[in-house]
Amino acid sequence: MTGRVQNKVCIVTGAGSGIGEASAIRLAEEGGKVVCGDINSATAEATAAKIAAAGGIASSYVIDISKADQCDSIVADTIGKYGSVDVLVNNAGVNMPSVFHEITNEIIDKTLNVNVKGAIYLTRAVIPNMIKSGRGSIINMSSVNGLVSEPYLSVYSASKGAIVMLTRGIALDYAKAGIRCNAICPGWVDTPINYAHASMLGGLEHVYSTISSFQPIGRPGTPREIAHLVLFLASDEASFITGSIISADGGMTAQ
Repeated sequence: MTGRVQNKVCIVTGAGSGIGEASAIRLAEEGGKVVCGDINSATAEATAAKIAAAGGIASSYVIDISKADQCDSIVADTIGKYGSVDVLVNNAGVNMPSVFHEITNEIIDKTLNVNVKGAIYLTRAVIPNMIKSGRGSIINMSSVNGLVSEPYLSVYSASKGAIVMLTRGIALDYAKAGIRCNAICPGWVDTPINYAHASMLGGLEHVYSTISSFQPIGRPGTPREIAHLVLFLASDEASFITGSIISADGGMTAQ
């Protein structure tokens, strides 16, 4: 440990797997006190247990971020337990690819409620405490699909594009309050959220065997690679960075 976020209180949503799990672990490795939020209690507890076993500080929290009252509760309970919220990682999300004209109302509602409203609700909930303490870092997990789209992802892309603009708006509104807000746009990362999309593109093996055609680095990213960027944005090393939309996509959007 080098303590890059020593004693910072961090809420990470979607912490039960993938990028969220990796981010929670990475923040804890650097001294953060991490609240691992997830809709799945077993996976949230498992991530917190991994952190504790490695000597870090973590707790788990079951949350459906599409519910405003649950977003308020995780923030209030975190402040009650640890005294503040210094870092919010809005990572939880869903990706339900579909042929656009066949998409159901249920998929539309769930995608927007989780991916967009969830980030709005949680950000709104943490802002008052961050204003009071005069500091804070909000990290929104957008996607390369918030910048460019792909087949079968119209609604998902719309939700991630909304996160890009939410990030910029929050950054402008609260820059003078000491609160930073940035977004990360990962490319294809080896995480379960992408598997349904892969099946519509010919299967995961096919996607990975042809990945050089759309991701120049020639391989999928790993959750930990994205977690390194989360850690940087959470730390004081990123003190001059706000309103930034950072691609971590193996060169996908450079084409």
